[in-house]
Amino acid sequence: MNEPRNEILEEDDFDTILSEDIDFSGSLSFEKPFLVRGRVTGEIKASSLLVIDEGAVVEADIVAPKVIIRGSVKGNVNASNKVEISLTGRLAGNITASEISMEAGCLFNGRCLMTDLGRS
Repeated sequence: MNEPRNEILEEDDFDTILSEDIDFSGSLSFEKPFLVRGRVTGEIKASSLLVIDEGAVVEADIVAPKVIIRGSVKGNVNASNKVEISLTGRLAGNITASEISMEAGCLFNGRCLMTDLGRS
């Protein structure tokens, strides 16, 4: 059985990083890869990769092509391509995506709907 493989991503891979000491509340939108290490409350709309890093806390509905969850997310996640939840990831909310991977040991409480939105 194949286990999900987390991508090795470096800080240089991201256009913007929300630091551990940042607490953002509101609507967040971006076009380039974005890394969350702090806290976000509200909504996130993206046209690029979103990574919720280990230790980050997000209470928001998320719309993005690809979402990698290594921290805590409370809200629904809608990805046109893929949602990955790593060993340290926690998601309380529903997932809609064309591909979903969950590493053994992650916490997920919600429903999954797999679509073909991101596939040709």
